Amino acid sequence: MRLLASALLFASLSGAAGLPYFSVLGDDAGAWPDILASVGLMKQPAGVSRIFVGRAGAAASVEWPARVERGSILILEGESSLADLFGFRRSGKEPVRVQSLTDSHRPGLPIIWEKGLELPVFELPAGAEVFARERWSGAPMLAGVRRGAGAVLWVAAPPGERGYERFPYLLNALGDLGLEAPFRASRLWAFFDSAYRSRVDVEYFAARWRKAGIAALHVAAWHNFEPDAEGDAYLKRLIEACHREGILVYAWFELPHVSEKFWAEHPEWREKTAMQQDAQLDWRKLMNLTNRECFRAVSAGVRSLIGRFDWDGVNLAELYFESLEGTGNPSRFTPMNGDVRALFRKEGGFDPAEIFSTRKDEESRRAFLEFRASLARRMQEEWLGEVEQSRRGKPYLDLVLTHVDDRLDTGMRDAIGADAARVLPLLESRAFTFLIEDPATVWNQGAERYGAIAERYRALTPRQDRLAIDLNIVERYQNVYPTKQQTGTELFQLVHRASASFPRVALYFENSLLPPDLKLLPSAAAVVSRMEHLGDKTVVDSVGGVGIPWSGGARVDGEAWGAQDGETLWLPAGPHAVEPVAATEGVRLTYLNGELKSARASGAKTLEFAYEAGARAIAIFNRTPRRVQVDGVEEALSLAGPMTLVLPRGQHVVTLTTD
Repeated sequence: MRLLASALLFASLSGAAGLPYFSVLGDDAGAWPDILASVGLMKQPAGVSRIFVGRAGAAASVEWPARVERGSILILEGESSLADLFGFRRSGKEPVRVQSLTDSHRPGLPIIWEKGLELPVFELPAGAEVFARERWSGAPMLAGVRRGAGAVLWVAAPPGERGYERFPYLLNALGDLGLEAPFRASRLWAFFDSAYRSRVDVEYFAARWRKAGIAALHVAAWHNFEPDAEGDAYLKRLIEACHREGILVYAWFELPHVSEKFWAEHPEWREKTAMQQDAQLDWRKLMNLTNRECFRAVSAGVRSLIGRFDWDGVNLAELYFESLEGTGNPSRFTPMNGDVRALFRKEGGFDPAEIFSTRKDEESRRAFLEFRASLARRMQEEWLGEVEQSRRGKPYLDLVLTHVDDRLDTGMRDAIGADAARVLPLLESRAFTFLIEDPATVWNQGAERYGAIAERYRALTPRQDRLAIDLNIVERYQNVYPTKQQTGTELFQLVHRASASFPRVALYFENSLLPPDLKLLPSAAAVVSRMEHLGDKTVVDSVGGVGIPWSGGARVDGEAWGAQDGETLWLPAGPHAVEPVAATEGVRLTYLNGELKSARASGAKTLEFAYEAGARAIAIFNRTPRRVQVDGVEEALSLAGPMTLVLPRGQHVVTLTTD
């Protein structure tokens, strides 16, 4: 690359931010590449970088203060002559034993180090801001200071082998010092349960979700299984608010759980455990869907619920059995209702309840577990067919089957009857997304597991485009450090690795996402393989499309571009060349819930863009639409808000006209 280092370090285009390059000084980069790459920063040689990491022992140089003043960001680790140069130096106080921190980004969150360290107490330069302290002594552990156009961030110790074991909010601190993440994506899914969001301002939350990069909300539909005036009114307001913000809304079912009322009114249809107790397991109250009367009643209720609300899709989640301990825990093992026992007795020749008493041989146990996995698969296919019936009245409905992963943790198949290999062939004949749920047994493993999960599923189906991954962002039952729930750098690494391995990433659930994580979440979800300046052009190559910081007018691949909101310019997937031009007044596509293919600005009042979407697409503009043509045919405007337009499912070209 024949560009001067100084130009790359400190200059920016009229519309684009500087290149997001970083360099670790020295031979041992540690975990820093994983930390910085999780929000889109790219490792490059020092000569073209703007962000630098000086590890413990880094040598001072007289040029560094001037570099920082002109815009470089310098990260310093521990004690070094370079840290001393900027005023981060060992004090005369006694060292402290560090095992726990408090962080200004989430002061009440316990941050526990698995292995404590004895660290010196450091003096800080004037004006430094302390982000994290040792819990009991108050000794600074993470601090930073701005210098001119740049900044310096100092950490008292290495961040850990994976990058998040000690300072979960290190990237947040960099943001506080002025570092802007270079990319953003808006295609995350999130689960929503109104039991955790009662009487909230849905307008406020819808705007917050979109800003966090959430494109679709999967809403707990069991709360509205039976019509209720107050509950239905709330759900309708939620859907309307989401649609105005360009967020799709899916009906999320957790069958065999139906609803509290259904459970109370139909004790005769309750699922049974191997102990012949009603299957009320954790929060779910399971019904016997093998029973045809129960099935017909639930099916009618599901169709009614889908019809009562303006859903964009349906998610059939966890449609199999209990428990995670399999036959090892008969008090949680299902299905053991009379219908299933009779069916297996006819096929297998004995009552499956006997595997917990007189038939404890492996052959008998294996026979019922195989039958159980087959039954789960038949149940999943049956319910996919039931939801497809609703598509006759609502052909735009998207369909999702959430299924726990049984490829990485192969014990899941026997534990709960989930067998992906039996279900995935359905992708060849039915249109749905197979959403792989991250099993609880591996929540303590690192982000690299998503690549391993993806590799296993590639061998099972050619329909890679219909695979997605569900990340459970919850308090984990394992002994994990530094936080029980994934947050900060750990969360960003998980989302980033998952987004690189799957075309769609879902998060369980929106209520568990901590406020410090929301700003960087869209950046973690963006996957960009290349960004560089070539003359006056910026070349960006992304997976799934991306937004880049941009102000002013732009041409993309030589054409006047119409997809930007004044702060972000939206690009389709693949390589594209962006160049600045004089800003002009005109209609702009500021947000699209769908895969953008092109967006050509054509005069002040007309915009033509192409997209592809598995559900309805929602587009938001900077002006009120007056006329719309879809594939050359005039269509009636379907507005979800003054400047929000609902568009059909599929692949289409849209011509929009405003006043």
